[in-house]
Amino acid sequence: MTTEKISKVMINSDTKLFDILEAYPELEEYIMSLAPPFKNLKKPILRKTIGKLATIDKVAKIGGLKTIELINDLRNKVGQPLIEDRQELIDSNDTTLPDWLKGDPVTIINGIELLEQGIHPLNTVNIELSKINSKQFILLITNFLPVPLIDAMEKAGHKVFTVEEENNIYKNYILK
Repeated sequence: MTTEKISKVMINSDTKLFDILEAYPELEEYIMSLAPPFKNLKKPILRKTIGKLATIDKVAKIGGLKTIELINDLRNKVGQPLIEDRQELIDSNDTTLPDWLKGDPVTIINGIELLEQGIHPLNTVNIELSKINSKQFILLITNFLPVPLIDAMEKAGHKVFTVEEENNIYKNYILK
């Protein structure tokens, strides 16, 4: 049975979380136990949206884990061969505020409350960005690093700056 699963989905940094959970449902509880934000995967709307956007690399970043360790942990649990450690990209921990981040945000969105209600913050962020002028910014507060949302914002041409506060609170400033 393991051989069959290996041919279905090989776990690597680019593998989508949704594909892994579909191929290996036995990993769901384990993945949810890795970090508090992953408990949101029980909510169907988040599982579909986040799961289809988030790669294992992004999942590792959201959970504050090393990508290589997460890959090997998951591979070990499903009987796939482990991969050798290789030099990871070093994230810049530059906390210098960008020039555009002056003054107060036009809108503050509490992503934690939205997620508790089963609402993905992406739609709310897009709506609020459509209401503001160029060079203005909004603030999205989350309890995890929302890598897929940040990627979507940057792909849409917005600038994003994130600050991690105490107690896993992330302030994500998004410039229109």
